[in-house]
Amino acid sequence: MPVLALMFNALVWGLSWWPFRQFSEAGLHPLWTTVTLYILSLLVISLSQWRAWREFLSTPTLWMIMLAAGVTNTAFNWGVALGDVVRVVLLFYLMPLWAVLLARLILGERLTALAGLRMALALGGAAFVLAPEGGGLPWPSSLADGLGLLGGFTFALNNVMLRREAHRGAHARALAMFSGGVLVAGLSASLMAGAGLVSWPSLPGPIWLLPLVGMAVLFFLSNLSLQYGAGRLPANVTAIVMLTEVPVAAISAIWLGGGHLDLKTGVGGACILAAALLATLERHKNASAATIES
Repeated sequence: MPVLALMFNALVWGLSWWPFRQFSEAGLHPLWTTVTLYILSLLVISLSQWRAWREFLSTPTLWMIMLAAGVTNTAFNWGVALGDVVRVVLLFYLMPLWAVLLARLILGERLTALAGLRMALALGGAAFVLAPEGGGLPWPSSLADGLGLLGGFTFALNNVMLRREAHRGAHARALAMFSGGVLVAGLSASLMAGAGLVSWPSLPGPIWLLPLVGMAVLFFLSNLSLQYGAGRLPANVTAIVMLTEVPVAAISAIWLGGGHLDLKTGVGGACILAAALLATLERHKNASAATIES
């Protein structure tokens, strides 16, 4: 059941690009859709665990988690709705590269040989994915590419900060993440709408509220599934199962016309996924060593 729960979470996120695009074409920008999706989760935890607000509001480090989680969701959801889904998802999963650097900076973790290898793999994979067709420096070629990179970086920051603040209440941490999805996306959308860069939220008719509410429920259930599965499996197993999001997103995007996979993107993607798998191996090795020492 825990594995199935994690696979459900990965399935929801891997396929999320398609409804984001449908709502965008109907007039609801991905940022407004993100706000709507996280309002439900924020309301549920606020009503059921209202005491968590006190800890959240009095803990500045949780505000950092709120910001990181909010930027992660804003960047990823906007990126997959805007650009080539395969590229965005692969660039997002450069997260292990950023995690090594941030863990060193924030947690003081030492750099190991495996960490150096996965950094090299991730950088090499990114160079393949971002390399222009006619040659030149590997650099984001579109806003979607940049959003994929930004989302991966803030996802790594979110995970490192969650490890740093693991002693805080689980509900306060969850509140920080859900409120980030609402506040960061909502503020970004409002500022851009005020400047005339995006439209204010609108849908063709009330019937569109049904799939929107359905999607919000799916996201809420996928988050519960993540918490259920991650709380019952070793961290390295959780990380490996969560990587199924990549092939789900890639296959669905290629099938439904949301992206394409050429040779250099395939090679780069293989390097990036190898770096992510190495991260799980290192985590398993460290956990085993800690068990032996204890």
